[in-house]
Amino acid sequence: QVQLVESGGGLVQAGASLRLTCTASGRTFSGYGMGWFRQAPGKERELVAAINWSGSRTTAAESVEGRFTISRDNTKNTLYLQMNSLNLEDTAVYYCATAVLGGLYTRLVDYNYWGPGTQVTVST
Repeated sequence: QVQLVESGGGLVQAGASLRLTCTASGRTFSGYGMGWFRQAPGKERELVAAINWSGSRTTAAESVEGRFTISRDNTKNTLYLQMNSLNLEDTAVYYCATAVLGGLYTRLVDYNYWGPGTQVTVST
């Protein structure tokens, strides 16, 4: 079993920055790929960014490319998402998830453990 807990969400103005944190416990964190997803009201859950087990490979959705950065610290069992230049379309519940293996994965089906999510709201 894996337990994931996100933190760092909140209400910010457009143009601001936030850093989300996901702390993992219950399994060897460093052996698995990780991802950040988000779900806005009335929309499907979508990939924001993903990272492989070592942090050497990352990918991000086109909508956040150049603004969001995913990273991990395997010594702290922690995943991060640095979000800059936030806009209204970034408003959503953000989830971290751990993948089934150590690679870089972009599909929801490749993730088997999820955190409860943290709300990010961007206002004008």
